[in-house]
Amino acid sequence: MNPIFIYAAISSLFLGLSHATALTFTLSPNEKQCFYAFNNQQNSNIGYYFAVQAGGSFDINYSIKGPNQQLIVSEEKQRQGDYLFNADQVGEYEFCFDNEMSTFAEKVIDFEIKTEDEENAIKAVLPAAPTENGAVLNMQTSVEKIKRQLSLLENSLNYYKTRNNRNQSTVKSTETRIFWFSLFDLVLMLAMAGFQVAVVKFFFQGSRKQLV
Repeated sequence: MNPIFIYAAISSLFLGLSHATALTFTLSPNEKQCFYAFNNQQNSNIGYYFAVQAGGSFDINYSIKGPNQQLIVSEEKQRQGDYLFNADQVGEYEFCFDNEMSTFAEKVIDFEIKTEDEENAIKAVLPAAPTENGAVLNMQTSVEKIKRQLSLLENSLNYYKTRNNRNQSTVKSTETRIFWFSLFDLVLMLAMAGFQVAVVKFFFQGSRKQLV
């Protein structure tokens, strides 16, 4: 078997037919942001992952629309998601995130879009080889297993990253609350001490006037 053919098949499967766009952005209170992905193949699979890393209750509203502005998905107060849907039309797909339910809290969001074409992926692995070629079929199966395992590993890393960021955000929020509560407690104690001194001073002044 030609090793150049094997290398070309694997490269096409992992690089040429799977496109991913990942980013991290901040969504201010009462703000809405939209992102767009162009699909150039009918009946392709579009996957998307998002997770609210920090801010408020770690929730967000989001929606997905197709090329004709038809609504595909619309959900409210979601903390994270990892989904796949069939893009049966060629054109631009719209992904919008909405933080209009928050008055003060801004949100930090991880977002990734993946576009894949399974039918062309099979053709890329077997561009001109007969179906009875067992070695090529075994190679295809191995590549698919590796691809699934890498996807599971990526999902696990994203999950632990999200948990770590949320825990850090919770710790920072708790530290801030403890600081302000301690400051308020200190001010309250000083006010009570001053009030007690004033009361005692008032009573002693009253008793002196009676003695005179």
